[in-house]
Amino acid sequence: MNGIELKSPEEIDKMSRASKIVAEVLEALRGQVKPGVTTEALDQFAEKFIVDRGGVPAFKGYRVRERVYHHALCTSINAAVVHGIPSRQVLKEGDIIGLDLGVIVDGYYGDAAITVPVGAIPISTQRLLAVTEEALYKGIAQAVVGHRISDISHAVQTHAEAAAFSVVTEFVGHGIGRRLHEEPQIPNYGEPGKGPRLKAGMTLAIEPMVNMGRPETRCLEDGWTAVTCDGSLSAHFEHTIAVTDTGPQILTKL
Repeated sequence: MNGIELKSPEEIDKMSRASKIVAEVLEALRGQVKPGVTTEALDQFAEKFIVDRGGVPAFKGYRVRERVYHHALCTSINAAVVHGIPSRQVLKEGDIIGLDLGVIVDGYYGDAAITVPVGAIPISTQRLLAVTEEALYKGIAQAVVGHRISDISHAVQTHAEAAAFSVVTEFVGHGIGRRLHEEPQIPNYGEPGKGPRLKAGMTLAIEPMVNMGRPETRCLEDGWTAVTCDGSLSAHFEHTIAVTDTGPQILTKL
């Protein structure tokens, strides 16, 4: 089926254990995000949390050709869309930060992301975060046996653009399981009714990336951090889900 692996209930159970740790870390990180904290400190907190619970940080040592990612957590601030590298950068009141991480348990992956405010943020920014998270759930609602991949994509795009935001097209969601990135790719845009048909046992990481301004992005010289070309704010939310005969099951939810 186009290289898409269907998972057994036992495999989904292993993914659930990894995903539960992901959800717990992200929830704990919410309480760590405040003005004056460095993204490096958030990364160290996340790695310790994962290891203490018997998981392995999935992003640490992740390789794309000659580039290696050296952290447990991606920290993407303000105009950074995804893949921001933890550093000594200090969070400021009014920032937003995307927190993205994966965990491995018994060889199976879970992956999720949230975007959270640093202190008080403007109403317009609150709306960006709310709409992006809503778009994630609109997409998940389409992950039903018999639907097609682009039904998820179309639901995300429609919701984001109805709020006058734009969806990032250079980065996509993905299948997940024994590898962090598996088939199929799941764009956050497109016409409905296209692509592979959804079947029970498919496991997907659905992840809208939504910009306040234009959709175009560029990569910084660090080789990882993607930012909006126009400097506008960007939000990112992600869940790992399983397609089941009774509807989508969110694995990375407490």
